Amino acid sequence: MRRSRGLTAALVLSLAGAGTGLGLVLMPEASAITPPVAFTADSLPTWQPNGTVWAMAQANGTVFAGGTFSAVRPPAGGSGTEQEAVNFVALDAATGNPASCRLAFTIGDGTATVRALAVSKDKKTLYAGGYFGAVNGTPVSSVAAIDIDSCTPKASFHPAFPATVRALAVSDDTLYAAGDFGTVEGQTRERFAAVDAATGAVKPFTANADEPGRAVTLTPDGKNVLLGGDFFSVNGSNTHALAVVDAATGKVAKTYSTIPSNSVVKSIATDDTGFYTGNEGSGGGVFDGRIGLRLSDFGEKWRDRCLGATQFVLPYDGVLYSSSHAHDCSTELEYPDGKRHHLLAQPTDHTGAAPAPVDGFVRGPRKLGWFPDTNDGLGEGIGPRVMAVAEKGDTKYMWVGGEFTTVNGAEQQSLTRFASTGDVGAPTTPVASAASVKPGEVQVRWRTSYDADDSKLTYRIYRNGSSTPIQTMTADSLEFERPQASWTDTTVKAGQTYTYRVTATDGAGNTSALSATASVTVPASAQAYPNQVRADGAQLYWRYDDTSSPYVADSSDGGNTSGVQVNAPALRQTPGAVTGASTAMGFNGTSQQVYSDHRQTVGSSYTIETWFKTNTTRGGKLVGFGNNTSRNSTTYDKQIYMTNTGRLVFGVYSGSTRTVSTGLLDTYNDNKWHHVVATQGPAGMALYVDGQSKGTAAYTDSASYAGYWHVGGDNLSNWPTRPTSNFFAGQIDETAVYGKALTAAQVKNHFDLAKAPADTVSKLTPTEDTYVNQGAPSTANGAATSLAVRGNPVYETYLRFDLPAAPAGQVLKSASLQVKTTTQTGAGTADTVSVVPVTGTWSGTGTSFNTRPTVGTAPLGTFAAIPDGSAVQSAQLDTAALTAVLGGSYSMALTAAGTDPLWIWSSEATAADAAPQLVLTFGPK
Repeated sequence: MRRSRGLTAALVLSLAGAGTGLGLVLMPEASAITPPVAFTADSLPTWQPNGTVWAMAQANGTVFAGGTFSAVRPPAGGSGTEQEAVNFVALDAATGNPASCRLAFTIGDGTATVRALAVSKDKKTLYAGGYFGAVNGTPVSSVAAIDIDSCTPKASFHPAFPATVRALAVSDDTLYAAGDFGTVEGQTRERFAAVDAATGAVKPFTANADEPGRAVTLTPDGKNVLLGGDFFSVNGSNTHALAVVDAATGKVAKTYSTIPSNSVVKSIATDDTGFYTGNEGSGGGVFDGRIGLRLSDFGEKWRDRCLGATQFVLPYDGVLYSSSHAHDCSTELEYPDGKRHHLLAQPTDHTGAAPAPVDGFVRGPRKLGWFPDTNDGLGEGIGPRVMAVAEKGDTKYMWVGGEFTTVNGAEQQSLTRFASTGDVGAPTTPVASAASVKPGEVQVRWRTSYDADDSKLTYRIYRNGSSTPIQTMTADSLEFERPQASWTDTTVKAGQTYTYRVTATDGAGNTSALSATASVTVPASAQAYPNQVRADGAQLYWRYDDTSSPYVADSSDGGNTSGVQVNAPALRQTPGAVTGASTAMGFNGTSQQVYSDHRQTVGSSYTIETWFKTNTTRGGKLVGFGNNTSRNSTTYDKQIYMTNTGRLVFGVYSGSTRTVSTGLLDTYNDNKWHHVVATQGPAGMALYVDGQSKGTAAYTDSASYAGYWHVGGDNLSNWPTRPTSNFFAGQIDETAVYGKALTAAQVKNHFDLAKAPADTVSKLTPTEDTYVNQGAPSTANGAATSLAVRGNPVYETYLRFDLPAAPAGQVLKSASLQVKTTTQTGAGTADTVSVVPVTGTWSGTGTSFNTRPTVGTAPLGTFAAIPDGSAVQSAQLDTAALTAVLGGSYSMALTAAGTDPLWIWSSEATAADAAPQLVLTFGPK
C-alpha cells in the first residue's frame, strides 16, 4: 500500500453483490478511455437525414448510409444548407460532412428504400440492396453495384430481385443476399440467394427458407455462410432463425433449435474466432439479446438475454458493440426492467472461465463502460438500426444509424458518430459523506461517479480544504452500477473536526467538480450503538445522516452497499432512534423508498434490523428484498412489514409464503421509536421487537434470486394480512443487514445500547475576533476578514467564545481550536503558534496594538508549522483549563515568537469553513 505524505491510512473498497468484487488499486497510467472500449461516448457533429437509416458501409474514409429519406441537413449549429439525398448519402468519415458521391435510389410505384450496403474486398465496388427500381435513373431490381471511384451504377450488373433485399455479404466473386424474395432472375431462390459479384448471374447456391431472411454473413475462411431471419426451415431442415450452410452449394451444415419461436435474428457478424447474432422478438418468453458462437464447430459460447430488440451487432477489437433498446438485463445480473439503453458494449468472450449455465445458457460477458445513448425515435421506435467502423488518418470512428432523433440528449437525427480520441466529458460529481464512530478513524464515503466511456475513474480526497489530496485511488463504476467507494482516514485525532471533498477524473484527465464538503467530528470515545453494529458484522448499515439526495451512505465496516433515494424522502429527521447526533429519514407512505444500488444475492443466513416510528393505519413495508429498483419488484421476500393495525410481520417465500408476526395486541403504530429485528438461519425464522422475541418458525428456506434491499416500500401483493399501502409512512433509522443470524443476546444488546449515553459536540464560532499590528499601533482591525500572527514585529490575534455549560451528567472530554489559512501566498508559517488565555479586556472595534490586552504565558495548545494552501488546521487544547471556565465568556490569543507571519480567515470572511471554530466534546463522566 502506498502511503500519502507519510500518513498511515486504511483503504476500503469492496462490493458484496452478485459474487462480483471491485478491487481497489492505485492510480494507473492514464488512457483516454477504459480499455477494451475503443471509442468515446461523445458524439461528433454529423450531417443528418430526415428519415430512417437502415444500412451503412465504409471504404477509404467515406461512410455510405442508405435508408428511407429524401434529404440531409447540417447538425444543429453547423454551417450549410439542406441537400437532396434520395435514400442514400455518402459522408466523410472524419468530418461528418457530405462527400461528392450523390446517388438517388428510386422506384416507380411505392416507397423506395435502401436496406443493405456492402463493399467488395478491393474497396472498389459498393453493393446496395433494398426495394428500388433505379439508381440515378439506371434501371435495377432491388440490388445494384456502384463503382466507388466514379460514383456510378454498373449498368451491366442488374440481377432481378422481385422483392425487398434486407442483407448483403460479398466474397471475392460472389454476392450473397437475404430478404423477402422467392425468385431471382426467374429461378427459385427463396429468401437467400447468391449471384456473381461481377455480372449478377445467379449461382447454384440454394438455401431456400420458409420465412424472410434478415442477415447473411460469410465465415472468415469463406467456406460457409451464416443465415439469419424469421425462418423455421432451410432446404427442408428444421432450423429456426439461424443456420450455417455451405458457401458454394447452400447445403445445410448446422441447424439451431434453441432460439424461441417468437424471436428472429436481425444481424450476424464475425471476427477471427466467433460469430454473433442480434435477436428481436415479441411476446412471453422472448429472446431479444445476443448470442456468441464458435467458428470451430458453430456451437454456442454464451447468450446475453437482455430484453430490448437487438438490431445490430459489430465485433471490433475484442468488443461486441450492439444497438438495441435493452431495458431489462436481470438475467445477466446487471440492471432490472426500466431505462432503455440503446448502445452497449461487452467483450466478445468471457475472460477466464465462463460462468456456469443458468436455465441451460451461459450468461453473456459483462457490459463495459460505454454508454452513449439515443432515443427510440420515429417509425417503430427502435432507435439505432446499424453500425459501422471507419478509419481516416490515425482516428477510428464508430458510426451509428437508425431512426433516433436525439443523441446524448441533444437533437440529432438518424446518424451520429464517435471517435477513438477526444474524450471531453467529465465524470459526474461524487456525492460524499464522512462519519466517525470511534477515536482515530474517519470513514469517507462517496457514491462512485458515472462517466459514459470510462468505467475506471480516479478519485482524489482533499481534507480540510487542502489543495493537495490526502489520498488518491481508483474504483470501477458503470451507468447502472455505482457502488459506494470508501477510504478510512486513520490519522485523525479525537475531538477534532475534519472536512473532506472528493473529485473524480477519467483517463483523459477530465475532472469533475469538487463534491460538497463532508464534515465530521471524531468522538473522544466509541459511540456504543453504531460501534457494536459494525463489530457484529453488518454488511449494510444505513444511518440516514445524509445531507443531500439521492445517496444514502453505508456505514458498515468494509461494506459498500450504499442506497438510492426514490422521490426524495425527508432527510435529517430529529430526534433519531439512538442517543447522540444521529438523524432519521422520513417516508410519506405513498411513493418514497430507498433501494440498494447494486444487485446482490442473499445467503441462507441473514439478519434484518431497523428502527421505526409511526402512527400510520395503512401499514407498509419497512425493509425487504426484491428483484427491481424503483419499480415494483415481481419477486420479493425476506421482508418486514406493518399491517394496518400496527402489527409487524416477517416473511419469506419458499414455495409458499412463510411468516412470523407479532400478536393481535402487539401493535407498534404508537408514534414511538421501536426496534425490530428479523433473522433466518439453520434454526429457522425469528422476529424480535424492542429486544424481546415475538415468535419463531422452523422454516430455513427462502427464495433465491438476485435483487436489491428496499427500505420504506416495495411490492406486498399476495402476502398475508397485506396492508392497504405498500409504502410506509413514518420515520426509519439505523437499518442494518447482516450475513448471519444474530443471537437473541446480540439483539437485546443492540436495543439496550441505543439508549446508552453518547458524546455531544458543540461547535462554536467567535462572538468577536480581531488582531493587532505593531506596525500600525493605533489601528483597530475588528472588521477585517483575515487575522494575523507573528512574533517580530508583533501581530497578535484575539478570539472570544461564549462557552456552554457541560450537559447534565457529562464532562468536557476534548477541545480543539480550528483555523483556516487564507488564500494569499505565504499565508502559512514555519513558526510554532501558541494558543494562550487572554487576561485583559478587549473589543474588536476598540483594540489596537497600543491598547492590546494582557495574554497569559501557559499555552492552552499549539499549532506546529502550518503550510500554505487555505486549509483548516487544528490544535488540541487543555481540557482542564477550559473546564474551569465553562458556562461563561472566554478569550484566547494566538501568538508566536518568530518572524514568519500566519494569516487566517476571521469570522467576517465568507470563504467556506473560514471562521475560527472551537470544538468541544462532552461525554459521560
